[in-house]
Amino acid sequence: MLPEPCVEAETIDSFFEELEKVDPYFDNLLTKAISKGCVLRLAATLEDAEASISLVEVNSNHPFFHLEGSDNMIVFTTDRYKERPLVVRGPGAGAEVTAAGVFSEVIKIGNFLS
Repeated sequence: MLPEPCVEAETIDSFFEELEKVDPYFDNLLTKAISKGCVLRLAATLEDAEASISLVEVNSNHPFFHLEGSDNMIVFTTDRYKERPLVVRGPGAGAEVTAAGVFSEVIKIGNFLS
């Protein structure tokens, strides 16, 4: 997803320097997507035991199009769900979900210590 100079950066500072250099590339991707009525989404796929993550352009017919904020979605396309994939959507690690998880762990620790 990132150009090689970003991936190969040896320091955090050099990573951000390289990342700034590719801003026009990503701006262009976004402009092209918007001009076609599409949006950009980060998508992971698992197919035939091969996993990949990429930035993809999706149109309004794709389930990912309507994702907002920290929402996550899994789309299962299988032999059974080929024509209409099974879609599972819910909150990702947004502020509220993360806070609830941390609070739950604090409660568990408190119960363990008492």
